[in-house]
Amino acid sequence: MKTLTNQLRAILAAVIMLITSLPALAYEFEVNGFYYNVIDETAKTVEVTSGDNEYSGSISIPLSVTHNAISYSVTEIGRGAFWGCISLTAITIPNSVTSIGERAFYECAGLTAITIPNSVTEIGERAFSGCTGLTSITIPNSVTEIGKGAFGGCTGLTSISIPNSVTEIGDWAFLAC
Repeated sequence: MKTLTNQLRAILAAVIMLITSLPALAYEFEVNGFYYNVIDETAKTVEVTSGDNEYSGSISIPLSVTHNAISYSVTEIGRGAFWGCISLTAITIPNSVTSIGERAFYECAGLTAITIPNSVTEIGERAFSGCTGLTSITIPNSVTEIGKGAFGGCTGLTSISIPNSVTEIGDWAFLAC
């Protein structure tokens, strides 16, 4: 009986770990096919988040968005925002974005091109992990931190430019590249 209890605990722990690693599908509002959560109502900033449709093709995130007559600046790409969008091929991020969140583009295997602006200072954990279509990437001078496993499993990656501004590169940032 004790062994069965320990096995059930291990299974429960694994399920909890899986659930907490999945992106939340909650969003506060949608504009032109992008989903957003308000980060700071006073500063009028939002993050792009995941929604109930899959992003595909070549897309450009807007610099700002208006909802209920309020203009918000898009400053973050949230946790898991584009997770698993295998039909996403290219993305342009505006100069207003300062952070690319954890698993933002996780498993976007079709992603072949991304433009990271000089406003981004942080690339989160596993942000581009599993993006097997990426062949090269240039990290701008504004980035100071590349999170754990940020480019792990990017098997097509043959060229990356990392500036001197990067002071921290997380464990396994380029694992299996």
